[in-house]
Amino acid sequence: MSEHAEPQPVPPSSVVLVSGGSRGLGLAIVADLLDRGVRVAAFARTVTPELDKLAAEHPDRLHAGPVDVTDLAAAQAFVRDAEVRLGPIDGLVNNAAIGQDSLHVHTATGDIARIIETNLTAPLQLTRLLVRRMLGQGRRGRIVNITSICAQRGFPGLVAYSATKGGMDAATRSLARELGGRMLVNAVAPGFFASEMSAVLGRTQLDQIVRRTPSGHLTEPAEVVPVVRMLLREQTNINGQVIVVDGAASV
Repeated sequence: MSEHAEPQPVPPSSVVLVSGGSRGLGLAIVADLLDRGVRVAAFARTVTPELDKLAAEHPDRLHAGPVDVTDLAAAQAFVRDAEVRLGPIDGLVNNAAIGQDSLHVHTATGDIARIIETNLTAPLQLTRLLVRRMLGQGRRGRIVNITSICAQRGFPGLVAYSATKGGMDAATRSLARELGGRMLVNAVAPGFFASEMSAVLGRTQLDQIVRRTPSGHLTEPAEVVPVVRMLLREQTNINGQVIVVDGAASV
């Protein structure tokens, strides 16, 4: 390439790895990508019947298995097997995470370490693994980090969780700069879902969030999935950004 050649756009991802793809938003992302003809590798600590059903319906386009995201060796083995079955991975959705349900003063040291390892250290390691493989094979790709509105607003009982999501937002911006356009790296920060992840807040606090949300309801996975799909599949110049999907609750 000459020094005056036009930079080439990053192509849409055709083989996407989704961590935490067995339920909730992760499962919805897997199903949506399969509906669009994308080949998907999805893992979670436990493969649910719903993910098993998708695997049976798409035997040639979905590779699924049980992997703890904190087990780097297991993740490496899964990636190798997935690329044998599906082809080179050129997209990553870092979705696997665990929640928190305790005030910081009552959170055990071991629990803080577990939240940080699962929500921050593990996705950084998985990202490094995939980026190394893509660059080593001369490929370009896209990375989408699922973070949270908790990274931008304060919520009691979610201190360690919020810290990890804020860390992933910061990593998103830095990695986009570091890769210099060879990959598109973005984050999607959903508001609270009506799910087990938001149950830690309690009904009163959730009701308060709904009342101050102009759209009048908590975030649904179906409202987040199209944004993830766009970042993986559409031709955009979006890079290093955190896109909030919360009905303007945080405005």
